[in-house]
Amino acid sequence: MTTKEEYRDKVYAWHTAIGLQAVDGLTTSKYLQDTAIANIEGKITIDEAEELLNSYYKENPKDVTEERTEEADKVSVRIARMLLEQAFSFTLNEYISIHRKLFLGIYSHAGKIRDYDITKKEWVLDGASVTYGSASELRATIDYDFSQEKQFSYKGLTMDEIIHHLAYFISGLWQIHIFGEGNTRTTAVFFIKYLRTLGFDVTNDIFAENAWYFRNSLVRANYNDIRNGVHETTEYLELFLRNLLLGENNELHNHSMHISGMINNFKV
Repeated sequence: MTTKEEYRDKVYAWHTAIGLQAVDGLTTSKYLQDTAIANIEGKITIDEAEELLNSYYKENPKDVTEERTEEADKVSVRIARMLLEQAFSFTLNEYISIHRKLFLGIYSHAGKIRDYDITKKEWVLDGASVTYGSASELRATIDYDFSQEKQFSYKGLTMDEIIHHLAYFISGLWQIHIFGEGNTRTTAVFFIKYLRTLGFDVTNDIFAENAWYFRNSLVRANYNDIRNGVHETTEYLELFLRNLLLGENNELHNHSMHISGMINNFKV
């Protein structure tokens, strides 16, 4: 029989897993949602949920326009599984393993560090791109970030200081963008599991309902256009984290981060 705590954890895991697909503009199918409900209600295990989903797509191959729905469905059940598991280690290998497990059979580069440079047009930047990590320096850069965080002490810090540091750490990790695709979902899962090791519960709907805001706040934390008065800032990410970790109700609006208004209003 499912306990109240197990039921809560399943609801959180599935809601977050499905909501996180929004970071790449993806939506899940009704079949996936029905399967999630069956798992939450204890009618099927997470293993059976994944097996049902795999069988469904074997029996119902989709055309090209629907391929990313299959991706959203399969990644959702994999995220739900990971969020229901307690095992975690704060290592680069864990980070890479999460990417591999989420995207195996979906991306050919699942679990592989990219060997090419990338740019991504961002709505929140009016089509501009963050400067992502250089392919030739990815390993050294991310090794450095992990080593710095491992050495960091949270002892004696106020919650404001803790949240500012967490925002700085996770935005820096995301900016490296060590994978060709799937960085934000991988980073979110890694971050949630890391927060648990720091003693945070985080079993609320903030990630599920504000996934795109989370991504845009990571973008704004890593973008400068000093000539036009735009500076990188973790302020938006910190609002997100205050809601996530402290239960605050700060309004999280994507349009507040959009740079066009800032540039248009900037006076030299």
